[in-house]
Amino acid sequence: MNLLEMRGITKTFPGVKALDNVNLQVEDGEIHALVGENGAGKSTLMKVLSGIHPYGTYEGDILYDGEECRFQEIRDSESKGIVIIHQELALVPYLTIAENMFLGNEQRKTKGVIDWDATYENAVKFMRIVGLEDSPRELIKNIGTGKQQLVEIAKALAKNVRLLILDEPTSSLTEADSKNLLDLLLLLKDTRHITSIIISHKLNEIAYVADHITVIRDGKTIETLDKKTDDFSEARIIKGMVGREMTNRFPKREGVEIGPVSFEIKNWTVHHPLYPERKVVDNVSINLRKGEVVGIAGLIGAGRTELCQSVFGKAYGTHISGQLFKDGKEIRLNTVSDAVEAGLAYVTEDRKGDGLVLSNSIKHNITLSRLGFVSERGVLNADLEYAKAQEYREKLGIKTPTVEQYVNNLSGGNQQKVLVAKWMYAQPDIMMLDEPTRGIDVGAKYEIYCIINDMAAEGKTILMVSSELPELLGMCDRIYVMCEGKLIGELPVEQANQEVIMQMIMEASKSNIGTETE
Repeated sequence: MNLLEMRGITKTFPGVKALDNVNLQVEDGEIHALVGENGAGKSTLMKVLSGIHPYGTYEGDILYDGEECRFQEIRDSESKGIVIIHQELALVPYLTIAENMFLGNEQRKTKGVIDWDATYENAVKFMRIVGLEDSPRELIKNIGTGKQQLVEIAKALAKNVRLLILDEPTSSLTEADSKNLLDLLLLLKDTRHITSIIISHKLNEIAYVADHITVIRDGKTIETLDKKTDDFSEARIIKGMVGREMTNRFPKREGVEIGPVSFEIKNWTVHHPLYPERKVVDNVSINLRKGEVVGIAGLIGAGRTELCQSVFGKAYGTHISGQLFKDGKEIRLNTVSDAVEAGLAYVTEDRKGDGLVLSNSIKHNITLSRLGFVSERGVLNADLEYAKAQEYREKLGIKTPTVEQYVNNLSGGNQQKVLVAKWMYAQPDIMMLDEPTRGIDVGAKYEIYCIINDMAAEGKTILMVSSELPELLGMCDRIYVMCEGKLIGELPVEQANQEVIMQMIMEASKSNIGTETE
């Protein structure tokens, strides 16, 4: 029996048809995956379902539990038990877990007064269902991203959820936290008969958890696969997503000559900005060569991002010490402007929070890194700015009708391309890429990989941070491994594999625990 039917859904934005006669059927009590390339229309479809795009702004019909629904706002869908959890979690850091869980759904006494006893009591009840043992009075900022995802699910349970929609729920999680979350969805399906729709680019997770997979391409429904009867392999899912076989997930980099050392970080130490007694980067030394792609592996909290940000003009940290050398000469980078002038670029892992101005155009975002390149005597040359933005739009294949388009109207993959274009435009010699393919599909990933290889072929130096070990193994010439702020090893890619890297991390973690105990 179908719990949900979406028939002939068509949604148009200025200049683009995001959804074109899309059909979706979700059975009661199943986990249904929605996959497709960035910009395919997955998130837009779920926003139509949840009422974020209200009835009247789209064509087509929504039938939920046999009734036609015409939601005008998200409260309407939540009243029916449809709850959406977005990729960017909607939690308030300085409120408690319990306060976040019942925000907008307050437990009230008479006359509208909040019943705090009921709030904390009910919070504990739902927290225990999702496996959270923390105090309901703990502030959200003090718990990790994995636990924050569980708070969002507990929050949904408190709203009597029947259909749970999760948009890229594991994009910021470790493998262990991702597995726990997926197992929780399976548990909720079996014990509480909760139906889930999951959007994800991690195809191995989709194959593990889903009963059906619906593929959307270019705003149209392509096919729905059934786990009982169809091939659920990654290769088969990718073929449906991109319309062709992808025999090689990582493009080959052939004929690139690796040159001399172009950038060195020596004895680099960084202290936490709020807790100065704590070292987040501890005496790290690495070197990078021209035309080389070097990776940094490590678990969340290893200090990889902190290393890159602190090197990039001391954008993070306090009491920073150590030396930086570019082409054999020591350089001092005290500001981000110093770093850009010295030929460094940093593609942040948080494209929406730190990398892009979402309420501005593609054109302005791309040229923002070096406005001097499109200015004459301090005056912006609008025609030159447009021409440069158009050049990088074509070079990186950014899908948009015009570079005047606002960045917040783009898909995640195209936003990532704008972020990379912004720093390529700055013409750096050293490019630091922090989780460059997080939250984007396999097709867009491949395009980003090709861009990285092209930069290496031009003699640029690439430093790449990624939580996906297959990505580092497929793209890098050498891999450094970090654990708890320390550099614990260096491997040529020929000697590296996932087991070796994880074993190094586990052994380092054990030795650190032993040191702390002593």
